[in-house]
Amino acid sequence: MPVLKETAQAHSHFNMLPKLPVPDLQHTLDAYLRSIKHLISEKQFQKTKAIVETFGKHGGVGERLQKLLLEKREKTENWVFNFWLEDMYLKNRLPLPVNSSPALVFPKQSFRDIKESLVFAARLILSVSQYKAAVDGKTLLVDVARGQKADTPLCMDQYKCLFSSYRRAGLKLDTLITADSTSDTGHVIVACKNQFFALNLMEGSCKLNEADVQAQLEWIYEQTLSVEQKQPAVGLLTTEGRTDWARARDQLLKDPVNRESVELMERCVCVVCLDDPTGLKPSDANRAALMLHGGGHEKNGANRWYDKPLQFVIGADGVCGVVCEHSPLEGIVLVQCTEHLLKNIRNNSWKQSSGRSASELPQPRRLLWKCSPQIQCVLASAADHLHSLVRNLDMNVFTFTVYGKEFIKQQKMSPDTFIQLALQLAFYRCHRRLVFTYESASLRRFRQGRVDNIRSSTPEALAFVKAMTDGGTSAQDAEKMEKLRAAVDAQSKITFLAVTGMGTDNHLLGLREIAKEMKMETPDIFSDETYHISNHFILSTSQVPTTEEMFCCYGPVVPDGYGVCYDPRPAHVLFCVSSFRESKETCSGLFVKALDEGLQDMRILCTKHTDHRNMPK
Repeated sequence: MPVLKETAQAHSHFNMLPKLPVPDLQHTLDAYLRSIKHLISEKQFQKTKAIVETFGKHGGVGERLQKLLLEKREKTENWVFNFWLEDMYLKNRLPLPVNSSPALVFPKQSFRDIKESLVFAARLILSVSQYKAAVDGKTLLVDVARGQKADTPLCMDQYKCLFSSYRRAGLKLDTLITADSTSDTGHVIVACKNQFFALNLMEGSCKLNEADVQAQLEWIYEQTLSVEQKQPAVGLLTTEGRTDWARARDQLLKDPVNRESVELMERCVCVVCLDDPTGLKPSDANRAALMLHGGGHEKNGANRWYDKPLQFVIGADGVCGVVCEHSPLEGIVLVQCTEHLLKNIRNNSWKQSSGRSASELPQPRRLLWKCSPQIQCVLASAADHLHSLVRNLDMNVFTFTVYGKEFIKQQKMSPDTFIQLALQLAFYRCHRRLVFTYESASLRRFRQGRVDNIRSSTPEALAFVKAMTDGGTSAQDAEKMEKLRAAVDAQSKITFLAVTGMGTDNHLLGLREIAKEMKMETPDIFSDETYHISNHFILSTSQVPTTEEMFCCYGPVVPDGYGVCYDPRPAHVLFCVSSFRESKETCSGLFVKALDEGLQDMRILCTKHTDHRNMPK
């Protein structure tokens, strides 16, 4: 299937997409209570139930807020978009690396020397330029849904943010700014040895070709070898907590030299990070961790600018990937873009000669910085904080090879649902309880749709994992299989509700935020004790399928949590499991061990049931 298609009609479907619905109030409140009853104490549940019932009673505050939400839906393209964006990302004060920004890890490249890595970088930059032209010209094929509600056309708005957005740090709230990227080809920021250069993609009215871009990259690399021209490692500031970075940014902008450099950063198409070799074994886990944090300031952690949606990392040692600032776009959009870029690099017939010498090309512009003693102190503090984050991250990349999604499909089950239950089983075997779980559900079937939450730790999931763990020999295989089927059905139903705009979390968020917007007193249902919200869940999970030999990874969203990303392939499943070493509650290695055992136990159970079902009567 072609990736690009010349048709002006490809994006005219936006107004044909439905608006996100506002779910029925009582349905949401009932679903919320059902999702938490088995996860909290009976005393806490009864207190929560009373508060929820008061909120939802006829003529009460819940009905007034629901009416306001319905009115907001009529006046906006997407009633929850700004509420969700601020709550999930822009209000979050944690540093972006590990805590917020996911990464895609490319296949390990076999560069023989620095020049080969720069050839790869040049081809990547040109591929980005071509893809940006397709986005600006609205010639991408419209994405369609997979799984439930398959083949439904999806909103393409997020693609516009790939190359034109920037997350600007604020003291209390970040701002997501989006520039008009269609007016020019733009420039790429190249980071090398903690120095930044602006590389224009055009010379006059002519686009640069591979030889031109490679010559520019070689010039940049040579410039960074000069100690005399070395600038402070200002990229470290973007690794700090958002409030600290915002304060430092305000200080930086007082100087016009810094202001000019920051503006070039904000307007760039993307950042291309030319990394030095780290000396680490290029295992999957090490490469994943390096994509998320760069290895700290002593390695490549300062060779970054985390506020830009796309940072392509090209290591001289072949460790490559892309880091994504998550606020403007979802993982599947990043995957679609990146898969096209990798295929283009591999398959394109690249022009090797330009007919121009490097001396004829305009030199890339080095970004200059003037750092006060105060900023120097912030840089030192940022380096220490990043070092602590590097040491704290516990990353485990695990390929389960006993079976893949084909076996699961043979059991008449959804691979995603089956794997979610395996994750619940692994968590239960590690901790003897289930916890609030987040699984992202795409809402791109609707205008400006982002995601809602699938609350995977259902009552049926708890019954299944208990039978598999606590039942021992007393729980018969038929009973376990019955509970597995019930859990699969329950998960499938809540998934369908979430992807069709009938999820719980966005609705509750909208009710809370519309109360704030109207300057009403916050209802008790949204107190810290009662309101279990999706961006503070202990188990944060996501399915990110790819067709290239790459994988996605991200960090936990809470100090005592896990981040689990998975990609079901026909004959295997790849998992990236992250946690923090400082937590006494979590251990990525033990979780992976439990996951491996649980997946094998589920296979044995399914196989026994299949064999029994196929026995002659």
